[in-house]
Amino acid sequence: MLDSIPLFPGLPGGPELLIVLLIIVLLFGANKLPQLARSSGQAMGEFRRGREEIEDELKKGAEEGENDDDEEDETEAEAEATETEAENKQ
Repeated sequence: MLDSIPLFPGLPGGPELLIVLLIIVLLFGANKLPQLARSSGQAMGEFRRGREEIEDELKKGAEEGENDDDEEDETEAEAEATETEAENKQ
């Protein structure tokens, strides 16, 4: 019973993958497959590096945003202290 239920419905199984690979070989030729694999690997590496750079920039921006909030809180506290000092002098 469990043998007939696919774990990942919608994903091609063994025979379907073989047919897809055969079509790829027919389209690009056996000689160009290593070049195609190499270029797709390089593209994936560039994509990964770009994604990591964006994540780093977002983290730095979030950290700077937290620091800015702290500075604003300190500035507000100083302004309130100055106001209370001015009120006490009057």
